[in-house]
Amino acid sequence: MVQLLPKETEELQPTDILFQTPYWAQVKSSLGLTPQAYDVFSSGPWGDVLVLLKTVGDHKVALVPQGPEVAPQADDYGTFLENLSLSLSECLPPDLAFIRYDLPWKSLYADEMQEQGWNAFPEPRLREMRMNIGTQHWNFRKSFEDMTVASSLVVDINRSEDAIMAGMKPKTRYNIRLAQRKGVTVQQGSLENLRDFHNLYCQTAQRNGFSSCDLEHFSAMFRCRLSAPGHSELLFLIARHGADILAGAIIGISGTAANFLYGASANIKRNLMASSLMHWEGIRRSRGLGCTTYEMGAVPPGHDPAHPFHGLYRFKTGFGGTIELRSGTWDYPVNENAYRNICNAESLYREH
Repeated sequence: MVQLLPKETEELQPTDILFQTPYWAQVKSSLGLTPQAYDVFSSGPWGDVLVLLKTVGDHKVALVPQGPEVAPQADDYGTFLENLSLSLSECLPPDLAFIRYDLPWKSLYADEMQEQGWNAFPEPRLREMRMNIGTQHWNFRKSFEDMTVASSLVVDINRSEDAIMAGMKPKTRYNIRLAQRKGVTVQQGSLENLRDFHNLYCQTAQRNGFSSCDLEHFSAMFRCRLSAPGHSELLFLIARHGADILAGAIIGISGTAANFLYGASANIKRNLMASSLMHWEGIRRSRGLGCTTYEMGAVPPGHDPAHPFHGLYRFKTGFGGTIELRSGTWDYPVNENAYRNICNAESLYREH
């Protein structure tokens, strides 16, 4: 059994996962979600978890961003989550449609993929069968997409700068030095640069075919960072060449982990490799703040020239590091009809 004890979000335990911090609870609260926090007990203290409630139509949806942090044994993923879900459903509002977990746990298929290549990753239906083995209700569904990152490039920065640079691919080292020679500089951004960053972000989204956040989302991150308790911080970097802003990055710091949250690059002067220098400066500054890892975010799970984001794979793996394969996002329906209706609406949204 899993037991939950409600507590204030300010009492969440220190963690390397930014999305499970009091800071993130404040950010999401300012954007209209309702944060709740719980201590988790399963045969003794297990950890704690941040849950975000949002209203969709006539129902509530509970989001667990990159949580729970502490994972059970791999064979117990499904049974532990089922027990947690049943306990959460008793604590959350009666109009709850479903719980959506964005699991930071190691993928059940990570070892197979490392041995056999990323094509060993099974289709969602087979993943659902494995996740539900041992559960009472066979109720887990693989979400249509992952809330944050299921496969992420993580660079070990608990080394000297020379060692980090030596671990990069030669082309990446060359591009960093090229940007320096051509006069690109990277500076700490100010709130006055936030609109410029958002404009670049929209350019990047249009160029790469993904949906962009609105300016209010970024503004909330900076409004909350000074007032939230704990050990969370933001790095806001801007890469310039003369009067032109060529790239920007928002990097979240929590504990010893730096997490590249949002990046943007201009359509002009792309030959100056500003993004390469910007990430190198992000690594250097994160290391100076005591971080031991620099997470560069989403990449395809393996080398595949046919993958639409293969260019992103080439760019990020150039900095060295390893790809961490995580379990991704899973849904636990509480109200089947409401869950189906919300998923249908999400499907229509994606098609448009």
